[in-house]
Amino acid sequence: MSNPFAGEVSLVIDGHRHVLKLTLGALAELEAGLGADTLVALIGRFEERQFSSRDVLALIVAGLRGGGWQGDASDLFQAEIDGGALQAARVAAQLLVRAFGPLKAADHGSV
Repeated sequence: MSNPFAGEVSLVIDGHRHVLKLTLGALAELEAGLGADTLVALIGRFEERQFSSRDVLALIVAGLRGGGWQGDASDLFQAEIDGGALQAARVAAQLLVRAFGPLKAADHGSV
């Protein structure tokens, strides 16, 4: 089970539930994979609903790696994702929101 307060999201791949999280290391790996593109541009594409399947796959792989998964993108080419491409896109967007969403009072330790 994932903990949304820790930035985690769950995704079922090939019948196994995985916990995804955009850790600093996963973000660095994602940024390296984006090449000349930036995380800000990636976030913008999701906000504008102009993201690509490549964007979704990159975020899913980064989230899986942040959750401890040892695979790479090619391992997912034939994988069965519960909910299909739409669920993968939702999870990718949730990862971004949980990693970069606005801070709430509770996040600052305020009441």
